[in-house]
Amino acid sequence: MKRMLIVLCVALLGCAGAFGGERLGAGVLADKGAYLAEVTKEMKIAWPSNHTINIVCHGHSVPAGYFKTPDVRSFDAYPHLLHAGLKERFTNAVMNVIVTAIGGENSEGGARRFEADVLTHRPEVVTIDYGLNDRSIGLERSRKAWEMMIEQAQRAGVRIILLTPTPDMKAHLEDTADPLNQQAEQIRSLARQYHVGLVDSLAAFKDFAKSGGKIADVMAQGNHPNRRGHEMVAKALLEWFP
Repeated sequence: MKRMLIVLCVALLGCAGAFGGERLGAGVLADKGAYLAEVTKEMKIAWPSNHTINIVCHGHSVPAGYFKTPDVRSFDAYPHLLHAGLKERFTNAVMNVIVTAIGGENSEGGARRFEADVLTHRPEVVTIDYGLNDRSIGLERSRKAWEMMIEQAQRAGVRIILLTPTPDMKAHLEDTADPLNQQAEQIRSLARQYHVGLVDSLAAFKDFAKSGGKIADVMAQGNHPNRRGHEMVAKALLEWFP
């Protein structure tokens, strides 16, 4: 029987807890070196003692692989790049990276189908990426939906990595009041609150721009990254699998 992983204690928000963590305001993020340690340990086990490991990437058009709509390039999107990177790192592992993302969906839609479409795969790890589309429903409604998904996953013993949104070239990224920045900050807050993993995609793209890069060079269209942009997200995800 597949071993279910023990999740963090949400009550211990004021300390790093059993896994350590990075302090960012109230609560702490999970520690990159420890949070998925049990998962990576399983990935190192060779046949015949190993078992299939499932990772689910849940979200909207970006993890679904949409580039310039309606063009879908699944093999250039970060779920596939994550899968390829993990297989290079863990050669004994039998793993699936399953994409349950739907283009155009927001987190309320994702929450409604979370148990049926995500948890049915009995994943070890789930990534959640809805910030880009959640601007249409606002902070209060999106927070409730994210909390529903996080709590369902934790009750099932599943590790979670939250992703802040990739850019929208119409957004004012330097303005903290811009809805994209507000969604990103709320996702950071949720990661601290629930002591789970965080990939801060928006911060990575901003750092790229600050270092002299052009956001347009890593975008397939105004709100979808190209392969270079997806590689940035995949690189950050792989940091959680030491």
